[in-house]
Amino acid sequence: MTYTRAAAFAAVLGLTRAAAAAGDHWIQDDYCAQVKRATDAAPVRYEDEKTKATAEHGTAHGRRACAWHCITYSATQVLAVTAGARALGIRLHPAAALAGLAISGLTHYAADRRVPGGLLQTIAERTGKGRFYSLTAHGLNGAYLLDASYHHACETVAALVATIGADER
Repeated sequence: MTYTRAAAFAAVLGLTRAAAAAGDHWIQDDYCAQVKRATDAAPVRYEDEKTKATAEHGTAHGRRACAWHCITYSATQVLAVTAGARALGIRLHPAAALAGLAISGLTHYAADRRVPGGLLQTIAERTGKGRFYSLTAHGLNGAYLLDASYHHACETVAALVATIGADER
């Protein structure tokens, strides 16, 4: 099979995007999804669906929940990119692949922590999208859509970095 770095980039981008969707929506557990935004100033009350036990969570729990989510999200991407690149005959440079996937995981944490006045809200407000960020009507959720587009952009950068030095197996 003959390919170019552009083809490797397209393949890795597709693999990271598919894995990100799975990691964000299927792999992430309910606890992380709810608690990752918790702060001491804006705590999150979480009720376990099975036990019905309720607890209030602050900053430390929020950071741990978001970190755990990003670990499982990143692991999902690592598995998808590793298996996909192998199946497609793409040899990724290990350092480039690690750097690309680290970009994806770390930028994911920065956006998903979603604390009041956090990264996404700040970007939205500074770019004139503050009202869209707050939109939760008409079947839309502006914060979620801006979150998704931010992740897509970061995954594109990650795929570019991951394919530096890629060649054919």
